Amino acid sequence: MHGSSPAAWTAVIMALVGITIGGVALIPDPHWILFTIGTVVALLAGPVGLIMSAAGMGVDRAPEHG
Repeated sequence: MHGSSPAAWTAVIMALVGITIGGVALIPDPHWILFTIGTVVALLAGPVGLIMSAAGMGVDRAPEHG
């Protein structure tokens, strides 16, 4: 199944946690340190997913998709 792998799930969860932290940090008054932490967590989700996929925790592509 496309994308159902530990690498994909970890990347999605990291992105959601980062966005949640960043969003909560802006209510009611902006707390920029927490917002920055949330942004960094969300931005690290992509590289972490790629690294985990390269380490063998991703889904192999179908032969016709090269």
